[in-house]
Amino acid sequence: MNSYDFIIKDVPNMPTAFIAEYGSGYPVIGLLGEYDALPGLSQKVCAEKNPVEEGGNGHGCEHNLIGTGLVGTAVALQETMRREKLAGTIRYYGCPAEEQLIGKPMMAKEGVFDDLDIALSWHPEKLNQVIQYSSLAVKSVKFRFKGISAHAAMAPQLGRSALDAVEIMNVGANYLREHVVDTARIHYVITNGGKVPNAVPDDAEVWYMIRDQKQSMVEEITERLYKIAEGAALITETSVSHKILSSCYEMIINPEVSELIYKNMEEVGAPEFDDEDREFARQFTDQMSEEARKEVMDSYFAPKEVRDNLPLHDKIYKPDDWGKVMPGTFDHGDVSNIVPFGYMFIAGLPVGMPGHTWQVTACAGADMGIKAMMCAAKIMAGTVYDLLQDNTLVERAKASFEKEMNGRKYVSGLGD
Repeated sequence: MNSYDFIIKDVPNMPTAFIAEYGSGYPVIGLLGEYDALPGLSQKVCAEKNPVEEGGNGHGCEHNLIGTGLVGTAVALQETMRREKLAGTIRYYGCPAEEQLIGKPMMAKEGVFDDLDIALSWHPEKLNQVIQYSSLAVKSVKFRFKGISAHAAMAPQLGRSALDAVEIMNVGANYLREHVVDTARIHYVITNGGKVPNAVPDDAEVWYMIRDQKQSMVEEITERLYKIAEGAALITETSVSHKILSSCYEMIINPEVSELIYKNMEEVGAPEFDDEDREFARQFTDQMSEEARKEVMDSYFAPKEVRDNLPLHDKIYKPDDWGKVMPGTFDHGDVSNIVPFGYMFIAGLPVGMPGHTWQVTACAGADMGIKAMMCAAKIMAGTVYDLLQDNTLVERAKASFEKEMNGRKYVSGLGD
């Protein structure tokens, strides 16, 4: 135990993940913390590019605020549970590698979310809202072909080109595009095409990502790609193997949990920014065109009144986004297919700022980011407190989840 009386547990096969648990009994509420950074985005808290360490990592998605904010939530709840003698269990999940879309799917494969009753998380963003829309499912797979090397000029007949197999596979995949649903996306890059042109490559690799609105369709398309790869190997007399790098389900938002988060968001209010926050944010928004800001905010289905709330969104927006699917992927998707899940955005970035940039890193260390984190911690704490106080809220969320799943059971897309 640590000084806060949380029991710390390791996650099998994931040395950088952990679980901190307090309390006992029903309900079991999970808080999904994140803490990974992005390469090359080191940045000081200023509006001109100025890295702390040249080429170093930086929190270009503000995961430092997600992880720390939910630690604050967990500690506040622990103190309240002890004082009020509340039954129930809270778990903080330290979740790495969200940027590689692999952290929570690997944890889910280990079964660490199976006995949760509710899961919650948040993300610093450009607006204050409870998420209602879904996200894209994705599978990331590398295909490696092995052939026979030979001199490409003197004895090409002795070679069996692994690169030929990659290129034939890509041709097959491009023909496959005509015969998949309109919502599907197939992208690839050749990661190894050989070393020199005058030697037949005996080793080549191509990396594919397959996306769709439903994991079931992603799996169907991936199975067809496996057959295309096998066909390419047969044509070129090479062999092929594949390795799944990541696999994420589409995100399912639970309406009951969503409504409860919104209630607490209204009670807590939006982050309270001051003139210094707004001036710092304006230095970034002034660098962006109105059209660029619009394109960024459109990906969140944000209406004009949110886009025009410059430079920092300081209101609470209640959307009606049920049934929409954003053009991106969250690795929360796997968790949301195991238990009822709720998710919210809290404004900690200037309106219209693109993600995964040094500008985001600058804001992640600024006062605006800290204020977003504190606001989120309070909203999450209030939401969990309500669930602990009134178990009927948990039961309604679970009944809604079972109806949504309609008998489907989660099966990890990472394979054996």
